[in-house]
Amino acid sequence: MSSDLRTMAIASKKAAFHLGQASVEQKNKALEALMEHLIREEQSILKANALDVALASKKGLDKPLLERLSLENRLKGIVHDIGQIIDLPDPIGEVFDKGTLSNKLKLEKCRVPIGVLGVIYESRPNVTLDISALSIKSGNCVLLRGGSEALHTNQRLVEIIQRSLQDADLPWQAVQLVANTDRSEVKELLQLHDYIDLIIPRGSSSLQRFCKENSSIPVIMGGAGICHLFVDESADLEASIKVVANAKTQRPTVCNALDTLLVHAAIASDFIPKLVHRLSQDGVAFRLDPTALAMAQGPSCSLAGPEDWDTEWLSLVLGVKVVGSLAEAIEHVHRHSSGHSDGILTRREENAERFVKAIDSAAVYVNASTRFTDGAQFGLGGEVAISTQKFHARGPMGLKELTSYKWIVRGDYQVRT
Repeated sequence: MSSDLRTMAIASKKAAFHLGQASVEQKNKALEALMEHLIREEQSILKANALDVALASKKGLDKPLLERLSLENRLKGIVHDIGQIIDLPDPIGEVFDKGTLSNKLKLEKCRVPIGVLGVIYESRPNVTLDISALSIKSGNCVLLRGGSEALHTNQRLVEIIQRSLQDADLPWQAVQLVANTDRSEVKELLQLHDYIDLIIPRGSSSLQRFCKENSSIPVIMGGAGICHLFVDESADLEASIKVVANAKTQRPTVCNALDTLLVHAAIASDFIPKLVHRLSQDGVAFRLDPTALAMAQGPSCSLAGPEDWDTEWLSLVLGVKVVGSLAEAIEHVHRHSSGHSDGILTRREENAERFVKAIDSAAVYVNASTRFTDGAQFGLGGEVAISTQKFHARGPMGLKELTSYKWIVRGDYQVRT
């Protein structure tokens, strides 16, 4: 076990005691300082980020990952999101589910921080800021382990975050970066159950699987998205094309981008050619089942293989399949969805309700783009992850999802008989 890693974890545990008791004014002061420092240090941040992008490009990193790595034109949006987090109510100390027992004991649940989070992620340095801001506001400490490709950016950002914590008289150890990017460090991090309370992996399915299989600490699973939309026979076709285009092309490298489109057979011959014509202009390539391919021949179209229905594309590729009924669409989603974001485009309320009840994904949409599955878009100010599991938290994880609770029992010297 790395002595440095254990030392960092011990420091996080100690810092959690102090941060968990900090006032909302003190936590917001740290976030306000962070906003100011980010604006003031924008050029130094972008310089570090440009170095990471250049090194990653030289190593042959895929274009989607390069796009995730870059902070170009994104810092202002991140600063805005931190401002939203400041404006949100502090969940810590919130009392709920109050009641009085027949023996006059008064019971209540009170929200408390989880404690120390271990967050393991790839490529995206914006995650460093999102998670740190949400952790500070929710009274949690965090050990960050980003990918090697974002090391210079993450080091610069964490320096700024720690300075902001000190500006508010909070322990700088509340946010720490594991700078050693050797994979063995991840395995060691996953064993620090005496100090870390929850592991949150953000990245590829292989990273998620590695954490689940090697951790002695509870792990939040999620992030990988194989997302579907079903266009039923009653849908507004022109409006549906706009929704599909947004879900696929607005930012194709993220987990809530559309991967597979299911089209009802009754409208397929009209809808699919129009869709292919429209999205081809945005550079989308299509993997179509035999029925769909017969309706939309062209250079951007090719026959889908069996594995394509289980692929998170993270690029401008879209699977298209013709189905004969709502039941068939539901069955396809059940078989191939990762449980992230799935939706239906329809004018029939009964179809919408049947779809909503049948699809057990973290976010289920009716007549909207899957791209909205995002903490900031949901009014959470940001997110630390999107959970696709069913315990503790599901979907975008904001402030409340970073809390646990404790029972508070108030009595008048009662004893149990």
